[in-house]
This record gives sequence, structure tokens and C-alpha cells, in this order.
Amino acid sequence: MTAGRKVISQKKDWGTPQKYVDAVREVFDGVIHLDPCSSPFSLVKAKTEYMLPKVDGLSQFWNFPTIYVNLPYGNDAERGTRIIDWIQKCEEAHRVFGSEVIALVPVATNTTHWKDYIYNKATAVCFLYDTRLRFLVDGKDEGKGAPMSCAMVYWGKNYQRFFDVFIKHGAVLNLEPLRGKKIGFANGNGKVKNWNSR
Repeated sequence: MTAGRKVISQKKDWGTPQKYVDAVREVFDGVIHLDPCSSPFSLVKAKTEYMLPKVDGLSQFWNFPTIYVNLPYGNDAERGTRIIDWIQKCEEAHRVFGSEVIALVPVATNTTHWKDYIYNKATAVCFLYDTRLRFLVDGKDEGKGAPMSCAMVYWGKNYQRFFDVFIKHGAVLNLEPLRGKKIGFANGNGKVKNWNSR
């Protein structure tokens, strides 16, 4: 598990706890069609699973109605991929194929992946109340807490359903009013820097 900055573990199986798998299923009317970051110990049990590290889910086809992504946090030097690549693929699956996508991501709101693919492109975000989400290790609740807070990000068309399900797990924010807006911050000169010009 990493904080999205450097690899501190070679372990690829940091499983989603059952309560969050159940919540994702509820948003998706009971069916998760794709898990592109699966493992033999995953509780997700999607209809299609790309098993890391043998199958690089990032390089595979994502045209599925519902997708749940518990992405690798940090950089994969072997494949040359980073967390931003996974989040970009989530946004792309929704935009290009109309997929409903939920991703479990580290809360790092100052990063490029949040600025470019979440703030004004996602539908909603749930900042999870778990202080340090405990990922499953080899399918068991024996792992350490995450090194930072986590959030569920939703790209889809049913904000209300996402809200109704995830409000039990944290603070849910509707990002739809930000869609297509130029979002930035005032720098020291009073000028606004546009973060989503890409």
C-alpha cells in the first residue's frame, strides 16, 4: 500500500472490505461486471476479473456496464504506470462507453489525478469515515490501516442512488455542478490557474 507517491510494498493484493463491496453492489443493482484489479482473494467476484499482477487490467478493454476499481496505489515501475493512469481509465470508461464506475482511491486532493479526472468529471465522491481503512490481506481482515484517508469516486448517471447507499459510509458530495467548469486557485499574483485545461 502506498500513499500514491512511492512504492513501499511489492504486495498487490489489498482487498476491499466486505461492507464496501456490498455498497458498490447495491449501487450497481447487484452486479459488478468488471474488476480490472482483482486477485484470487478478492471479495468483489465481478463477472469479469483481470487478475493482477499476471494480467494488467489497465491495458485491457473496459467496455462494461458497471466497473469497480480498487486500484494499485503508487507507481508500478515494471509497467510504467501510476495511479493517474487508473483514474484516467475510470473517467474514460464512463465518458466513452457510458460505464458506471466506482473507484476506491486515496484522498490526495492536491494531485493532478484529482484535479484532472475527478473534480469536474466525476459525478460524486464519498469521503469514507474510516480513519484508516483496513484493507484485506489475502482475503483476511489482518491488514494494517491505509496510510491516508480513502474515498469512493463515482462516474455515472445515478447520483441519488450513490448518495443513498454511501451516506452510511461517509460524507457524499455531488460533483455534477462542477462538470465542465474551469476550476483553479488564485496564486500569489491573484491570477487563476486552470487545472483542467487538458
